[in-house]
Amino acid sequence: MSISEQQGQRLGLKTRTQWSPQLETCCLLVSANESYEDTAHDIAVLTGISVSKSTQQRLVHRHDFPSESVDFGIKEMSLDGGKVRLRTPKGQRSEWRDYKGVNLHQGCVAAFFRQNDALVEWVNQQPLASPLVCLGDGHDGIWNLFAQIAPPVQRLEILDWYHLMENLGQVGGSQHRLDAVETCLWQGDIEGAIKQFDDWPHERVDRFIAYLAKHRHRIVNYAYYQAEGMSIGSGAIESTVKQIGRRIKISGAHWDEDNVQQVLRQRCAYLNGYFSK
Repeated sequence: MSISEQQGQRLGLKTRTQWSPQLETCCLLVSANESYEDTAHDIAVLTGISVSKSTQQRLVHRHDFPSESVDFGIKEMSLDGGKVRLRTPKGQRSEWRDYKGVNLHQGCVAAFFRQNDALVEWVNQQPLASPLVCLGDGHDGIWNLFAQIAPPVQRLEILDWYHLMENLGQVGGSQHRLDAVETCLWQGDIEGAIKQFDDWPHERVDRFIAYLAKHRHRIVNYAYYQAEGMSIGSGAIESTVKQIGRRIKISGAHWDEDNVQQVLRQRCAYLNGYFSK
């Protein structure tokens, strides 16, 4: 028997539906972690109720996952990109496209597919502390987004230490020299780091020095900030992207372009503890 409008208002349920709200929540929770086909199987085992994989998918795409927000000042955040495989006509090669992940440290996470303006708007709606530490790797797209978040005077942009070391490792050469450069950079001493290469002209050195110049204002005294308990790496957002990928990149998964954002919302809702509230 379907729920009438009057019953729905009194009980807080959806009208003209035979769905138990708890069953729907269980379906959404399970499908946030695995394929719709596996969800259908597991729900049948757990509840004894058969809910087909197509119905599982419809439940996700009709659900209104709320935008997460925080009620305290965000002191740190990080951004990074992830990949999602789009559905293509049979016989054509897979297409992988980028989405952007956001981690408001100690707050919540979010992801946006081809919606950079929505990402910036969402972050700017949160209570952002001053200074706001913005952590990212060396990709221009990440820093272009940070440039639209909070006033410049409020942002403290920090280049991910591990990304910096990865680029240093690509220079190669003497390990003694690389260790000396690392020591300088750990203290934020860019000039001292560059001086270590004075007697070794090489194109790899030139690229690294250009990289340092590009991110000069983002290379800080990492030793000091770590001692103060602040983040110096973008591990939080890298973990977030991996966690999102555990759903959207499961074996065989490919998505209609129009459905990607809703699946990202569902996965982020799960990671934010939405289903346990």
